[in-house]
Order: sequence, then structure tokens, then C-alpha cells
Amino acid sequence: MGERIAIIGAGMGGLASAAMLAARGHDVTVIEKEQWVGGKARTVAVDGQAIEAGPTVFTMRDVFDQIFHTCGARLEDYISVRRAEVIARHAWDDAERLDLFADPVRSEEAIGDFAGADAAAGYRAFRKEARRIYEVLDEPFLRGDKSSTPLPMMWRMGLHRIGDAMAMRPFDNLWKALGEHFADPRLQQLYGRYATYCGSDPFQSPATLMLIAHTEARGVWLIDGGISALANALRALAEKKGVRFLSGSNAAQILIEERRVGGIRLTSGDTVPASIVISNADPAALAGGKFGEHAAQSVPKMPESKRSLSALVWFAHAETAGFDLSHHNVFFSPDYAGEFADIGAGRPPSDPTVYLCAQDRSASERAPLPARENARERIQIIVNAPANGDTHHYSAEEIETCTLAMRSSLRRCGLTLEDPMPHELATPETWEELFPATGGALYGRASHGWAASFQRQGPKTKIPGLYCAGGATHPAAGVPMAALSGLLAARTIERDLASMRRFHRAATPGGTLMRSAKTGSTG
Repeated sequence: MGERIAIIGAGMGGLASAAMLAARGHDVTVIEKEQWVGGKARTVAVDGQAIEAGPTVFTMRDVFDQIFHTCGARLEDYISVRRAEVIARHAWDDAERLDLFADPVRSEEAIGDFAGADAAAGYRAFRKEARRIYEVLDEPFLRGDKSSTPLPMMWRMGLHRIGDAMAMRPFDNLWKALGEHFADPRLQQLYGRYATYCGSDPFQSPATLMLIAHTEARGVWLIDGGISALANALRALAEKKGVRFLSGSNAAQILIEERRVGGIRLTSGDTVPASIVISNADPAALAGGKFGEHAAQSVPKMPESKRSLSALVWFAHAETAGFDLSHHNVFFSPDYAGEFADIGAGRPPSDPTVYLCAQDRSASERAPLPARENARERIQIIVNAPANGDTHHYSAEEIETCTLAMRSSLRRCGLTLEDPMPHELATPETWEELFPATGGALYGRASHGWAASFQRQGPKTKIPGLYCAGGATHPAAGVPMAALSGLLAARTIERDLASMRRFHRAATPGGTLMRSAKTGSTG
């Protein structure tokens, strides 16, 4: 007989932990305040079209293959997945353009054609270092237990691998480290942008984040229906294993009984009994008292100054012209340092870098629109912004200024958008409303400085039976990392339950040890 487990939030971390724990025989209920699952992976309706309104880049497919395999299924039985030929298309103006490819040889050739032989050699050296950092950190950190400092992780790795441990470069600055590989500032900018994948400023981040480039080099995948389809597939998988979903139900309070979790009270007044609770909300919501004053003591508060980036995001159905879009496209600011200086000062950038996902395009060299009746296509446009959605109101005038700045960046690179265009806009205020107590920070804690990655909330909290998962927890932000957090939470719970079985035993008069009726078997 398994434990009763309740999970607050059906984001990627919550979905992954729900499926894994149900596969182990536990009685799992997921409580989700929205009508959809996936957390940030959602869709919005614009002009009669479903626009992907959350993350768009899918890497580390093996994480999800593992989840489905553990549950006796295959990922490809639930969704259609294909590998992208072009990782992303990059532009600095209407003449300077560079594609990166799934094939590293083609990327090297493209970089050589774009910036010369020295840049191609720099790319080879960079790729080698990024791969080494990834391989060093993959098992002990990305897929391993949380450490409060690098020392416990280095100990697990073993002293004989001290060279590998130092190769992580946690004390070196990312921007400066990229300068060792790339004399061309455009390439330094291109690879510095990977810091924003975890909501961080590339000028303040550790060189360790070079590993993000290797996660993309291992493969970027396209999913029919987008990341929201992956979330729905995880829900279907979890339901097949017996997980119950309470959609449109809001968790009001985590019940604490005798200093241990006892369940969840909903805003409706109903209760969901549980001996174990996983919070798939941002830990800031826990610390901010969103689930009761007792639960607020379970995790430390994070200073607002440590928040990751937020974003202005346009979801549009619009005609495009003048630029040959691929699926993933990046249009760079001519002043990258100035962009992050603006954000650091608490304002949207005046001359922003713009990411555009052309959702109806393939990720091939030539990515034409599929044949259809009208010329509009589904696009998502992202501009980084400060996480001030709980303290700053974005007026109509400010939104118009930001929109004009976004359009100007695209126009400089040769892309024009229909004007006006059918769209919806999400600001940091929108994200704060969807994910309370975050200020709209989309990635949890920013990875600024050598210790930041080790200061993310881990699966265990100060309250027995209460655990955390999600993109704001260990190991990092992003779709696969959020799923890994769910796997870690499930693994930690199984380990804690096994420990309880070993030590919580009752002695009978005859001297025979029996399992505690309270803990029982975990299946």
C-alpha cells in the first residue's frame, strides 16, 4: 500500500513526480488552479489560433524518454517528435546572419564563413569546453542531489577527478570566458545569450553556464503541438498510472499536523488528505505565505534582488515579411551591455534583443510557411524584462514604447510585422498574476555569482513530508531541468520512506520487530 501524496501545481516538475510516484504504487492527487496542465507551458487563443505561450525549446529528450520508460510507455506513442536541423537563426542587422545546426561540422563551417577561420577554431575549443563542463556536471549535479556548495558534489565525484571539478569554472565570469574563445563580439553575444535560458545576465553569470550550449548541441527537438502537447502527454501518462487531477482547484493551505504534513485545504473548503505534499509552485510562493503561515517557515525567503529575468511576451497571429524565418530566431541588440544595464535598473531595455518563435515553420535551412488560406502565421516574441510585476504597473504608454522598441529591433534585421497585428501581450504583471510572489520572475533565482546555482531550493524543506519541485528549484530552470527536479523529488521521497521503514519499527512483547502501521509499505 503506497502513501497518499498530493502535488500542488501541474507544471513539468509536478507532472514528472506524479507519474514516477504513481508508477511506484503511491496514491497521487495533483491540484492545479488553472484548467490546463504544464504551468508555463500553455496556449492562448489569438485570432482563432492556438499560440504556444510558454517555453518553445525542447532539449534533453532523454529525460522524458526515461520518465515514459519507467511508466511502461514510450514518448513517441504520445507525441510526434522530430529533430531540428537548424538550432536557431541569428541576426545582428539586415546583412549579418548566422545559422547554427544540429550538425556541429556545419555550424563550424557557418561560423568560419561568418567570422573567419580563427572564429571557427574558437568554436571548436568552445564546443569542447562546453561538453566537458556538461559531462562533469550531468550526473552529480543536473541529475543528482542538491548541494549547498560545490564541496559535497566534488566529494561525491571523488578526489581523483579534481581536474574535472575545476573544469566547471564556477569562479570565472561567463562573458570573460567567452572572450577567451571568441574575439568576434557577435559570437560572444550569441553564446552569452544562453545565460538567459536560466533567466540570468550573461555579464554576471559564471562560466559554468557554457554547458547550456552543449545541451542544445546534443539535440533540439520539435513537437507537434509544442511543449503544451508534451505536458498533456505527461498528464495522460500519469492518469494511466492512476493519478487524479483536480483542475481549477486552488490550494489555500498546506495542513501541518504535529509538525508534519497532513494534507491540503482548498479554497473551496474541501481537504485533500496526504502524508506527503510536493509544492510545484515557485518556492517564493511558499515563503510568501501563499499556502499558510506554517508552510511559510519551510523554505527561506529569497531577496527580490536575486530574482531571475521576467519577460514581455507577444503572442501573435500576423503576416511577416523581409526575413527568412526558421522555427527559432534571435535578433540581437547592438548594445548588449546596455540592454542588461536597463534591466538591472528596473526598466525594459530600450534597444532589446528579440527572440521569435515562428510556430508554423520547420527548423530547416529553408523553412517556408505551410500552404494555407491566409498569409498570417503563429508567432511568439520574447523580450527580457525586470521581474518587477508586483511593484510596477505597465501603463499603456509604456507598453506602446516597448512594442515600438521590439519592432525596431526586428526591422533593423530586416523583419517587418503586420501592423496592427492580432495579438495578446504578457508583461511581468501577467506572470506575477499567474505565478504569485515571484514578481514575474520566470526562472526562480538568477544564476549570478559562483554560489547561486547551489542556493536554489532543493526537494527537501524544513517540514517533514513537504517537498519542492519545479523550474525554480534544483537543478535549474527550463523544461528538462524542471522535469529533473520532479524526478529528484520522487527519488528523495522514496529514499525518505525507506529510511522511515528501517527506523520506525515497534517492538512486540515477544521481541519481534514489526513495521509501523503509520508508514506501511511504499510499494
